[in-house]
Amino acid sequence: MGKDDKIVLYARKIINNPLLRRKQVQVEIIHPDQGNVSKADIKDKLAGMFKQRSAAQPECISVFGLHTKFGGGRSTGFALIYDSAEARAKYDQKNYLRRDGLVAKPKVTRKMGKEMKGRMNKVRGTAKAKAAASSGKKKK
Repeated sequence: MGKDDKIVLYARKIINNPLLRRKQVQVEIIHPDQGNVSKADIKDKLAGMFKQRSAAQPECISVFGLHTKFGGGRSTGFALIYDSAEARAKYDQKNYLRRDGLVAKPKVTRKMGKEMKGRMNKVRGTAKAKAAASSGKKKK
């Protein structure tokens, strides 16, 4: 991989979080010849760095919060390295799972969403989930 050789990745402030079965890592990337680096490249580099653990595959890693420094050539971000794909599916945010293609986006049309919102506004607390799941048809 030609592009991977030109980036240098540092994992800083590594925190082990056994409750959520992950490592939390602040990532610093130096990329002098590129505008920025793709998340896939960052995941591959991190998987290589944490290869002593059997679960450090790119699908177990969530990368977010990337910011390129002014002037380019340097970026910072955050990564969560989960122990397994199951742990990531259970504990990671749903929008990150959706973005990485691990969970399908639910099909809700515009009208269905508006009707659901109207039903949910009429109830409070845990009843909102039941209102969202219902079809909206009243039983006689």
